[in-house]
Amino acid sequence: MDDLAAEAGRHRTRRQRLATELRRLRDLAGISGRDLAHRIGISQSKVSRIESGSVIPSLPEVTAWGDAVEAPTQTRELLADLTEAAFTEMYSWRAALQRQTHLQDDIREQEDQAQLLRVFQPTIVPGLLQTAEYARRVFSLFDPPYSEGDLPMVVAARLQRQLALYDESRRFEFIITEAALRCRPGRVRLLLAQLDRVATLSTLENVMVGVIPQDSESAVCPPHGFTLYESDSGTGDSFVEIEVTHMRLIARDAEDVATYRRQWSLLSEMALYGDAAREFLARLSTDIRSMER
Repeated sequence: MDDLAAEAGRHRTRRQRLATELRRLRDLAGISGRDLAHRIGISQSKVSRIESGSVIPSLPEVTAWGDAVEAPTQTRELLADLTEAAFTEMYSWRAALQRQTHLQDDIREQEDQAQLLRVFQPTIVPGLLQTAEYARRVFSLFDPPYSEGDLPMVVAARLQRQLALYDESRRFEFIITEAALRCRPGRVRLLLAQLDRVATLSTLENVMVGVIPQDSESAVCPPHGFTLYESDSGTGDSFVEIEVTHMRLIARDAEDVATYRRQWSLLSEMALYGDAAREFLARLSTDIRSMER
């Protein structure tokens, strides 16, 4: 089994081990699923989904489960450890790219699960808003590097992801810092085309683009970008993805997701939207265009 498959398998194993242990403890206590659901304040169907491994319970739910079945202290500590491990997934870029040419199709499938996607980017223009040439330049700087022959396939897959922006049943929100908008992975004209692309996409009804000018007073200072995948299903399926230099991390714990929602709210207060954002992009383009002279 390759490294990425092994990582995914370990995550499934942690989730399944938690589910199996919770089911075992309920059976040992002689409590029905209906009775347990009543005791811990969730639905019977959710108990079934937890025990099948299709839903990860929150830590308070696991704690209440332990109380209901009168689990010993050591078992409760094990449950807490299993819950924390099941909520956090880590995937190495290097291991992932040893298995396949690129991850754009995997990311697209992940994006398709969300009704609302919220992307904060402090360093570069988000992938869903990139022009083909900007994307090609960004991928050429990636470490571990893509081969020259693979770049066209990677860029095409990224552009394929962007078709979702035209699905009016879904919503997309972006917050981009001025530093990210000024990031220039190529010639000046490349960046001018990219800024024009951002301004154009911001006019779509289901797409909202916020820009944070450099001179804005900071309400929060996130050390990295993140993407919130929000579900409208009410099943608690929302999660956050953080990309760092050597890996991507997915956090599903409700408190972790809430932390990033608070960060998003504060970032929103700092951003310009609508016509104000497009006017800012136009001024930025004028400033950058002067660099050609």
